[in-house]
Amino acid sequence: MKSFKSLPALVLVILFVVCLFAYYSTRDSGTPTAAQKSVSAEQPLVDTSLLQSAVNLAPLAATPDEQGEAREAWRLADHELDLRFAAELREAEAEASVPAAGPLRQLSNRIAQLQVRVDTDKKRVDDLGKNAGEALDHAQAQLDLDQDELDDAQQDLAREGGDKRARLQRLLREHEASDKVADQSLRFGTLASTGTLSEQFRAWLSLREYNRQLQAAAQEAAAQARILLDRHDTLERQLPSQPDAAASVALLRRLSAQHKTLTGLDQRVQDTKQLVIVYQRWSALVRKRLRAILHLMQGSLAAILGILLAAVLLNSFMRRAFSQIDRRRLHQVRVIARITLQLAAVLAILLILFGPPTQLSTIIGLVTAGLTVVMKDFIVAFLGWFTLMGKNGISLGDWVEIEGVSGEVIEIGLLKTVLLELGNWTETGHPTGRRVAFSNSFAMEQHYFNFSTSGQWLWDELRLTLPTTGDPYETAEKIREIVERETQADAAEAAKDWQRVTHQYGARDFSAGPAVNLRPAVNGLEVVVRYITRAPQRNVVKSNLFQAIVDLLRKPA
Repeated sequence: MKSFKSLPALVLVILFVVCLFAYYSTRDSGTPTAAQKSVSAEQPLVDTSLLQSAVNLAPLAATPDEQGEAREAWRLADHELDLRFAAELREAEAEASVPAAGPLRQLSNRIAQLQVRVDTDKKRVDDLGKNAGEALDHAQAQLDLDQDELDDAQQDLAREGGDKRARLQRLLREHEASDKVADQSLRFGTLASTGTLSEQFRAWLSLREYNRQLQAAAQEAAAQARILLDRHDTLERQLPSQPDAAASVALLRRLSAQHKTLTGLDQRVQDTKQLVIVYQRWSALVRKRLRAILHLMQGSLAAILGILLAAVLLNSFMRRAFSQIDRRRLHQVRVIARITLQLAAVLAILLILFGPPTQLSTIIGLVTAGLTVVMKDFIVAFLGWFTLMGKNGISLGDWVEIEGVSGEVIEIGLLKTVLLELGNWTETGHPTGRRVAFSNSFAMEQHYFNFSTSGQWLWDELRLTLPTTGDPYETAEKIREIVERETQADAAEAAKDWQRVTHQYGARDFSAGPAVNLRPAVNGLEVVVRYITRAPQRNVVKSNLFQAIVDLLRKPA
């Protein structure tokens, strides 16, 4: 049976682990997909990674200094790529001078023949002139046909991989076209907002990733510079120190091409080294922004800690200040002050963390509507707490009656009020030992009974039967004097409290003195004594009065 109870939890754990594994396995590696090279993928003719890195980093530049470094990085990477294209084209021309083999040789021979035919057709068209009539049209048509065949043959050779120069020229044209667009519309980023702690934290994370990409780009440029320098040194060692005077023209041309390659490598090494320096300066600017963001985050954290410290100090101050307030009102005032202080601290911290909401009225409307529908009982109970905390509410220690249950208030929470159940007003009023909790909604939807004064005064009475022997009127008068003496202080305070009530509400005045009434009984006369006392002290006062009256009756007449 227990295994079936734990089955849902086990299923949730398995699903949670699966989700974590899927999240980890599909995480972003931090490098663009286009920049990832597959082992089996075809290598590009020209490596454009340096320029691509500069273009990708440009939108991250937000300050004018960073944007200047971004432009310089793009210019250096673009110039290095132009030199790379020039070097690759020279190598392609050198390779084209070597006769091909197999099917490529046949395509090359056919292209050469077609090229001769096209040149002949062009010369014939030029010789005929504009007034040749039908002969010129025929020659022009033949030229177009031969040109189409030549283009088709060149495309076949390029598809077979035998015309590297044509592919390089096509890539160069594409690069030049993209250069014109990039030079005119190089886009940069904007400074992110850092007004709140959450925005500062997000900006700090993005700047860290930004700086990591800059360092990776600098490392890439440095690695490229080392590769170019190694190629330069290797090629320089292969060149003869002094060419032979009897060397052939082809050899001299090849040596000239190699020297041009060395010059291009020198320029590319300089560009890549300068690019490393630019990225380092750029990274220094980003690190400076990182330090500024950290400074702002420390200020926000210090403000939060200051708010918490102020809340603790104010709480301690209020605890000392409230020690002079009436004990029965102390709990309400303390709860109100503590909740107000906590709400103010939480709101201040939320403003520091997230800032003021941009759609405050909409958010309040949606939240209010949702809470009204879903949490009606809780809202009514919470509003009832404000009623209980008000002037006509209840306090700790009050004897009240709520929904027919009488008792002493021992706790007033935000949603619940707890009574220590007591007997009825006319009974002994001893605690039953039961704690009764009520939702505070009774203050809004029902009625409850409480004393009209803070002293919790009530009229109590005691009854006793006097024997027929003796003078009952004299005995009743002595009993009245005893009751008046025992309750004199309470009667005076009750009269003062009642005067405040009558002045506030316009009620009629009354006498707080005790009253003694005689009633006929079976075995004599019944004496009914009514007196005023505090509700919590009624049992003690009644016990003292009974003891004094018994002592009076035991005295001999």
